[in-house]
Formats: sequence, C-alpha cells, structure tokens
Amino acid sequence: MNSSVMPTYARMPVSFVYGQGAWLFSTDERRFLDAISGIAVCNLGHAHPKVARAIADQALKLVHTSNLYGIELQEKLAETLIRLSGLENAFFCNSGAEANEAALKLARKYGHLKGIERPIVVVMEQSFHGRTLFTLSATGNPKVQEGFEPLVDTFIRVPYGDIEALKQLNDPSIVAVLLEPVQGEGGVRAPEPGYLSAVRELTQNRQWLMMLDEVQCGMGRTGRWFGFQHENIQPDVMTLAKALGNGVPIGACLAGGLAAGILTAGKHGSTFGGNPLACRAALTVIEVLEQENLVQRAAVLGKEMLARFREGLAGNPRVVDIRGRGLMIGIELDSPCGDLTSHALAQGLLINVTADRTVRLLPPLILSDDEMHVLCDAVIRLITEFTADFAPGRLS
Repeated sequence: MNSSVMPTYARMPVSFVYGQGAWLFSTDERRFLDAISGIAVCNLGHAHPKVARAIADQALKLVHTSNLYGIELQEKLAETLIRLSGLENAFFCNSGAEANEAALKLARKYGHLKGIERPIVVVMEQSFHGRTLFTLSATGNPKVQEGFEPLVDTFIRVPYGDIEALKQLNDPSIVAVLLEPVQGEGGVRAPEPGYLSAVRELTQNRQWLMMLDEVQCGMGRTGRWFGFQHENIQPDVMTLAKALGNGVPIGACLAGGLAAGILTAGKHGSTFGGNPLACRAALTVIEVLEQENLVQRAAVLGKEMLARFREGLAGNPRVVDIRGRGLMIGIELDSPCGDLTSHALAQGLLINVTADRTVRLLPPLILSDDEMHVLCDAVIRLITEFTADFAPGRLS
C-alpha cells in the first residue's frame, strides 16, 4: 500500500497503539517487550503516569510562548541539569542533531574569537552525531553520508579510543574534540578506562574544547547520570536529547569552562526549544529518575544482564563480543545480522541491530527483575537459534 510518508525508514510491519511500562501493544492486539526504548528515548518506559499527568497538566496551562520572553520552567530545567552535570549553562532545542549543531557552532565561534579563520573539530571514526549537514559531516559513517556531498570539510577524523592518534595532531586550526563516551550507533563501544581522562588532559593543555555527545548514553543509561562521570573529568560541552523528555522532543547543549560564555544573544536560537511543555516533561523525568533511584538501578541491571548473556552464549563461535555499560548493551556477531530484528519481532521482542552485526539492547530503566529475566532468556534463545540456522556468510 502506498504511503504519504516519505520512505526515509525501512519500517517493520507493525504499528503500536499504546504502551505500558516496558511493553508495547500493536494494532492487532499483540504484546511486545520493548528492549530498545524508542532508541534510548523512553527510559521510564511507556505511558509513565507521572510524566503523562505532568504533560496533561502543562498542556492545560501553557504549551508555548517564545524564547523572546522568560520561561520559568526552562530556567528550572537548566538549573537542574547544571546541578547534575557540574557545567554552567544550557541551550535548549528539539533533538540530538540540533544539540550537536549548537555544539559545533559554539566550537566554530570559539575558534573565531581566537583569531582562527577556519576552525577544525576532531571527530571519531564510527561515530554518529546527527543528520543535519553539519552533524552528518561530523559523523563517522560513510553509508549515511552517501549522496549528500559536498560535506562540511572542517573535520579531522581519528580512531575512537586511540589517544596517541589525538596526540599526533598538530594543526593550529584545531579548536575542539567531539566524541561519544559510548558509541551507540557505532556498535555499543566504550573506550578503555582512562581514555576520556587522557583526552581531557590533552584538550586542556592545548586549549581545545572537549565536547561530549551524550545524546544516547546520557540521562542515566550507563549507570551514571552522564557517561563522562565514569571518569573524574569535566567536559567543556555536553549534548543531550533522547531520554531527556521520555519521548517529548527536547535537546540540550550544556557548556562550562572556556565554552560557557561563547553563545550570546543573536548567535543561536530555536523557535520551539525549551518551551514550557518540553521542559515540564524533562523536569518530571529527572524527578522520577531521582526518586526511584533508576540511575543506580541501570548499573545493577546492566551488570546482571551482561553476566547472564556471557553465561548463556558462552561457547557460541558466532558471538564475537558481549559488551556494555549500564543498560546500553551490545552483542556482536561475526557477520551482519540485520534479520535478527524480524525474527525477534515474530517472538514479541523489539531489538535493534547496529553497525551491521551488533545486537543493541537499550531496555527502559524501569525494567523489573522478572522482565529482565524474560528479556535475557529471549535474546539468548534468539541468537542461539539464529546462529545455528544460518551458515557463515548467509546472515543478512
């Protein structure tokens, strides 16, 4: 059947009408355990009662005014994020791509203030930062860039996790380093302990901005509020979106240190960014995360799930690696395995495959112990059956 929607996604043959916690219910009344959370968005699951009530209450009061005027809830959200992160101020927008666009513009403005005519940002291989032309150019995935050339060419790309490659750079036009504390689209990859600290030391010594894309790994997903908090560092810039609003579109670019005073009146903006509805939703999300200790729970659940996967898939020659941080887990196979998503769907499970051959699991932080057991057993069974049924080279 023809659709009036542009075919920018290869959508799976299912539509959902309502959700409850970790579960989604389809138009044909089937139930699915959601192990992807809208791609790391619904950390509190679906239809969380406190978030739903807050959205409804705010919609009855005020949805939008304009950033031409003060927005009390935006001020409160900025103060809350600063308290949690240790940074100094925040710009609000509507998505992760917009948050990263703000960070890249900030870096470019920082360079011009230093007298650098063509500021350069160092980015990582296998990264993902968005689909605007600026963020697409920063992304380390040629497949998503194809067909949109010419790209913005003020980037230098180095291997992720390789501090020596960073140290060898000596271009005087470099102004910042942009990276993800955990690469999500790149296959759920975290660098070795100490890497972020080494990057922080290097950027401070060279007066480069350290900019962290926490769009996917932020807001408690890794077992800390933010991925950088696994090491004793403080970035200059951090971007957020996805789980910040639990599905209500909102993004944020936080700045501190050298970056805190760069974006001033008239230098950047957003019509909808930080409107009362989005900020009320985000404040409620943070309130629930704090009251229910869900950030700490993500750390505990993540460790148990990794242990169960490693035990349940031990000896499977097709499994290359099982890795993760908190409730951000990747199971890498030895060949592309995109078909696993449809196999999982048929069994009432929503998963995702990223970087061609890594099963990515991003379950909601409100996952119960029983649901965690169901999820682990289902994924172990799914991968075991799938790798037994398909000979090497036949996975697709």
